[in-house]
Amino acid sequence: MRIAVIGAGAMGALYGGYLSRKHDVLLVDVNRAQVDAINARGLTIHEPDGGMTLCRPRALLNTQGMAPADVVILFVKAMFSDSALESNRSLIGPDTVLMTLQNGSGHEETLLKYCDRAHVVLGTTQHNSAVLGLGEIRHGGSGKTCIGCLDGDSQRLAPIARAFTACGLETVCDDRVQRLIWDKLFTNVSASVLTGVLQVPLGFIAQNAHAWALCETLVREAVAVAAGEGLVFDAEEKIAQVRAVCEKSPGGVTSICADLRDGRRTEVDTISGSVVRASRRNGVPAPTHEAIVALVHAMEARTL
Repeated sequence: MRIAVIGAGAMGALYGGYLSRKHDVLLVDVNRAQVDAINARGLTIHEPDGGMTLCRPRALLNTQGMAPADVVILFVKAMFSDSALESNRSLIGPDTVLMTLQNGSGHEETLLKYCDRAHVVLGTTQHNSAVLGLGEIRHGGSGKTCIGCLDGDSQRLAPIARAFTACGLETVCDDRVQRLIWDKLFTNVSASVLTGVLQVPLGFIAQNAHAWALCETLVREAVAVAAGEGLVFDAEEKIAQVRAVCEKSPGGVTSICADLRDGRRTEVDTISGSVVRASRRNGVPAPTHEAIVALVHAMEARTL
């Protein structure tokens, strides 16, 4: 299978590296130093058990004029999705499956500019990874990858799931992928985004009464909005899960916290912003999420 992974950051490199074990993988990125390092020395993955895996995907800066891939996986930050797909449009043919495993929700709106509904695949993964240096990542933990279609029976994606699983990325097809994406979203749109606004680690959210009250409000609003989308969750169960995440990693620094700290743009529009868009679509109010999105954008615009 010919697979292109757009975005050679922590997660893109992890998937590109693993998939290159059995497939022809193109790992595409705009960072020349990263591309050169992978081509020269390969991609080193530090595994959770202390071992190391060396993979050799082909890394590229430019794919203009190249033949379409069988599968294109998008792993860039959401605000760069459109430009990344436009720059690599030659990889997307009429039979190409275009897959997103990005954080947040609503990515299909962008993917549908480049292919029809039948070829869009949404997914979510329990894997995590961190960049250690050029051509070097740490695989922090494993889990299932779930993929599904926008329409119809997701079991038609079984060949892709088998191909991923054979490379060490356990993958299942699930018609409830939108529900799984929302389930993963609750922590990101509550505790995680609050760590960014407050510039604190995860533990502070559970320890501080004011922060935790706001976190609970965000979870309850998101659960109500999800119900408006036909996705029913138990608010108390989700609140307990979010608290457990905070207590399990009290010193955890989220990506949105780091982005705001370091003056970078965030993915808030596909995380908290996805709750706001769903709220406007189904009429279930989400005023706290609207305020949070505005606060994050205000912080992005600061002159530090």
